[in-house]
Amino acid sequence: MNIEQKVKIEHLKQIQFEQTNAWLDYWKQYSSFEHWQFWVNLGILVIPLIVLYIFLDKRKALLLGFYGFNVHVWINYIDAFGVSNGLWFYPYKIFPFFQTGMVIDVSLIPVAYMLVYQWTLNHKRNYYLYIFGLCLVFAFVIKPAIAALGLLQLGKGTNYYFHILSAYVITALISKLITNIFIYFEEKSKAS
Repeated sequence: MNIEQKVKIEHLKQIQFEQTNAWLDYWKQYSSFEHWQFWVNLGILVIPLIVLYIFLDKRKALLLGFYGFNVHVWINYIDAFGVSNGLWFYPYKIFPFFQTGMVIDVSLIPVAYMLVYQWTLNHKRNYYLYIFGLCLVFAFVIKPAIAALGLLQLGKGTNYYFHILSAYVITALISKLITNIFIYFEEKSKAS
Protein backbone atom coordinates (compact mmCIF):
# COMPACT_ATOMS: atom_id res chain seq x y z
CA MET A 1 0.00 0.00 0.00
CA ASN A 2 1.50 3.31 -1.05
CA ILE A 3 1.43 6.51 1.01
CA GLU A 4 -1.31 8.14 -1.07
CA GLN A 5 -3.57 5.12 -0.54
CA LYS A 6 -2.88 5.11 3.22
CA VAL A 7 -3.75 8.81 3.45
CA LYS A 8 -6.97 8.25 1.51
CA ILE A 9 -7.97 5.31 3.74
CA GLU A 10 -7.29 7.31 6.90
CA HIS A 11 -9.38 10.16 5.51
CA LEU A 12 -12.27 7.78 4.72
CA LYS A 13 -12.05 6.23 8.19
CA GLN A 14 -12.21 9.70 9.74
CA ILE A 15 -15.28 10.59 7.65
CA GLN A 16 -16.94 7.31 8.69
CA PHE A 17 -16.18 7.99 12.37
CA GLU A 18 -17.56 11.53 12.11
CA GLN A 19 -20.68 10.28 10.32
CA THR A 20 -21.30 7.65 13.02
CA ASN A 21 -21.01 10.29 15.74
CA ALA A 22 -23.28 12.67 13.82
CA TRP A 23 -25.93 9.94 13.47
CA LEU A 24 -25.69 9.17 17.19
CA ASP A 25 -26.19 12.85 18.05
CA TYR A 26 -29.10 13.09 15.61
CA TRP A 27 -30.66 9.89 17.02
CA LYS A 28 -30.46 11.22 20.58
CA GLN A 29 -32.18 14.47 19.56
CA TYR A 30 -34.85 13.19 17.15
CA SER A 31 -35.18 9.42 17.11
CA SER A 32 -34.51 8.00 20.58
CA PHE A 33 -36.81 6.47 23.21
CA GLU A 34 -38.52 9.79 23.89
CA HIS A 35 -39.98 10.05 20.39
CA TRP A 36 -43.02 8.26 18.99
CA GLN A 37 -41.06 7.30 15.85
CA PHE A 38 -38.82 5.08 17.96
CA TRP A 39 -41.82 3.19 19.31
CA VAL A 40 -43.39 2.79 15.87
CA ASN A 41 -40.09 1.41 14.58
CA LEU A 42 -39.86 -0.90 17.58
CA GLY A 43 -43.38 -2.17 16.85
CA ILE A 44 -42.46 -2.76 13.19
CA LEU A 45 -39.49 -4.79 14.44
CA VAL A 46 -41.09 -6.82 17.24
CA ILE A 47 -44.72 -7.45 16.22
CA PRO A 48 -43.89 -9.40 13.02
CA LEU A 49 -41.50 -11.62 14.99
CA ILE A 50 -44.26 -12.43 17.46
CA VAL A 51 -46.63 -13.17 14.58
CA LEU A 52 -44.01 -15.43 13.03
CA TYR A 53 -43.51 -17.30 16.29
CA ILE A 54 -47.26 -17.92 16.52
CA PHE A 55 -47.95 -18.85 12.89
CA LEU A 56 -44.74 -20.49 11.69
CA ASP A 57 -45.23 -24.06 10.49
CA LYS A 58 -42.60 -25.57 12.79
CA ARG A 59 -42.35 -28.69 10.58
CA LYS A 60 -40.91 -26.47 7.82
CA ALA A 61 -38.99 -24.11 10.09
CA LEU A 62 -35.57 -24.71 8.51
CA LEU A 63 -36.81 -24.27 4.95
CA LEU A 64 -38.84 -21.19 5.83
CA GLY A 65 -36.01 -19.77 7.92
CA PHE A 66 -33.54 -20.27 5.08
CA TYR A 67 -35.90 -18.56 2.65
CA GLY A 68 -36.61 -15.75 5.14
CA PHE A 69 -32.91 -15.20 5.71
CA ASN A 70 -32.47 -14.91 1.94
CA VAL A 71 -35.19 -12.28 1.86
CA HIS A 72 -33.54 -10.46 4.75
CA VAL A 73 -30.13 -10.42 3.06
CA TRP A 74 -31.30 -9.37 -0.40
CA ILE A 75 -33.69 -6.67 0.78
CA ASN A 76 -30.91 -5.27 2.98
CA TYR A 77 -28.50 -5.21 0.03
CA ILE A 78 -31.07 -3.41 -2.11
CA ASP A 79 -31.94 -1.04 0.73
CA ALA A 80 -28.27 -0.22 1.38
CA PHE A 81 -27.81 0.50 -2.32
CA GLY A 82 -30.87 2.76 -2.34
CA VAL A 83 -29.82 4.68 0.76
CA SER A 84 -26.18 5.01 -0.40
CA ASN A 85 -27.31 6.42 -3.73
CA GLY A 86 -29.91 8.80 -2.34
CA LEU A 87 -32.90 6.92 -3.77
CA TRP A 88 -34.55 6.84 -0.35
CA PHE A 89 -33.72 7.80 3.20
CA TYR A 90 -34.88 6.86 6.72
CA PRO A 91 -34.86 9.90 9.05
CA TYR A 92 -35.80 7.84 12.12
CA LYS A 93 -33.96 4.73 13.17
CA ILE A 94 -34.22 2.33 16.04
CA PHE A 95 -30.45 1.77 15.86
CA PRO A 96 -28.43 4.87 14.92
CA PHE A 97 -25.46 2.88 13.63
CA PHE A 98 -27.19 1.31 10.63
CA GLN A 99 -27.55 3.21 7.38
CA THR A 100 -30.63 1.37 6.16
CA GLY A 101 -34.21 1.19 7.39
CA MET A 102 -33.19 -1.95 9.16
CA VAL A 103 -36.45 -2.36 11.06
CA ILE A 104 -38.65 -3.10 8.07
CA ASP A 105 -35.92 -5.14 6.35
CA VAL A 106 -35.06 -7.25 9.37
CA SER A 107 -38.55 -8.15 10.44
CA LEU A 108 -41.65 -7.03 8.57
CA ILE A 109 -40.60 -7.90 5.01
CA PRO A 110 -38.94 -11.28 5.73
CA VAL A 111 -41.78 -12.39 7.99
CA ALA A 112 -44.48 -11.39 5.49
CA TYR A 113 -42.61 -13.15 2.66
CA MET A 114 -42.10 -16.24 4.83
CA LEU A 115 -45.77 -16.46 5.72
CA VAL A 116 -46.82 -16.12 2.08
CA TYR A 117 -44.25 -18.76 1.07
CA GLN A 118 -45.49 -21.04 3.84
CA TRP A 119 -49.10 -20.55 2.75
CA THR A 120 -48.29 -21.35 -0.90
CA LEU A 121 -46.42 -24.50 0.17
CA ASN A 122 -49.17 -25.70 2.50
CA HIS A 123 -52.00 -24.97 0.04
CA LYS A 124 -50.12 -25.89 -3.15
CA ARG A 125 -50.61 -22.45 -4.66
CA ASN A 126 -48.54 -20.50 -7.15
CA TYR A 127 -45.80 -18.78 -5.15
CA TYR A 128 -45.09 -16.19 -7.84
CA LEU A 129 -48.68 -15.02 -8.08
CA TYR A 130 -49.15 -14.60 -4.33
CA ILE A 131 -45.75 -13.09 -3.64
CA PHE A 132 -46.34 -10.58 -6.44
CA GLY A 133 -49.57 -9.62 -4.69
CA LEU A 134 -47.61 -9.09 -1.47
CA CYS A 135 -45.03 -7.00 -3.38
CA LEU A 136 -47.87 -4.80 -4.63
CA VAL A 137 -49.15 -4.37 -1.06
CA PHE A 138 -45.69 -3.41 0.18
CA ALA A 139 -45.00 -1.04 -2.73
CA PHE A 140 -48.38 0.70 -2.82
CA VAL A 141 -49.73 0.43 0.74
CA ILE A 142 -47.02 -0.26 3.33
CA LYS A 143 -44.21 1.94 1.96
CA PRO A 144 -46.53 4.91 1.24
CA ALA A 145 -47.95 4.56 4.76
CA ILE A 146 -44.45 4.55 6.22
CA ALA A 147 -43.62 7.61 4.10
CA ALA A 148 -46.83 9.33 5.25
CA LEU A 149 -45.67 8.83 8.84
CA GLY A 150 -42.39 10.53 7.91
CA LEU A 151 -40.36 7.35 8.50
CA LEU A 152 -39.25 7.19 4.85
CA GLN A 153 -38.34 9.84 2.32
CA LEU A 154 -38.01 9.12 -1.39
CA GLY A 155 -35.35 10.98 -3.34
CA LYS A 156 -33.80 11.40 -6.80
CA GLY A 157 -36.99 10.66 -8.73
CA THR A 158 -37.61 7.38 -6.92
CA ASN A 159 -41.17 6.14 -7.24
CA TYR A 160 -43.30 3.33 -5.88
CA TYR A 161 -44.27 2.04 -9.32
CA PHE A 162 -40.83 1.16 -10.52
CA HIS A 163 -38.08 1.40 -7.90
CA ILE A 164 -39.86 0.19 -4.78
CA LEU A 165 -41.94 -2.49 -6.50
CA SER A 166 -38.85 -3.71 -8.39
CA ALA A 167 -36.90 -4.04 -5.13
CA TYR A 168 -39.60 -6.26 -3.65
CA VAL A 169 -40.04 -8.39 -6.77
CA ILE A 170 -36.28 -8.85 -7.26
CA THR A 171 -35.94 -9.87 -3.61
CA ALA A 172 -38.76 -12.42 -3.97
CA LEU A 173 -37.34 -13.91 -7.17
CA ILE A 174 -33.74 -14.17 -5.99
CA SER A 175 -34.74 -15.59 -2.60
CA LYS A 176 -36.96 -18.24 -4.17
CA LEU A 177 -34.32 -19.13 -6.76
CA ILE A 178 -31.62 -19.63 -4.14
CA THR A 179 -34.00 -21.63 -1.95
CA ASN A 180 -34.96 -23.81 -4.93
CA ILE A 181 -31.29 -24.46 -5.73
CA PHE A 182 -30.67 -25.68 -2.19
CA ILE A 183 -33.84 -27.81 -2.25
CA TYR A 184 -32.58 -29.34 -5.51
CA PHE A 185 -29.18 -30.11 -3.96
CA GLU A 186 -30.85 -31.73 -0.96
CA GLU A 187 -33.22 -33.84 -3.08
CA LYS A 188 -30.43 -34.85 -5.44
CA SER A 189 -28.23 -36.02 -2.54
CA LYS A 190 -31.12 -38.03 -1.06
CA ALA A 191 -31.73 -39.73 -4.41
CA SER A 192 -28.07 -40.82 -4.70
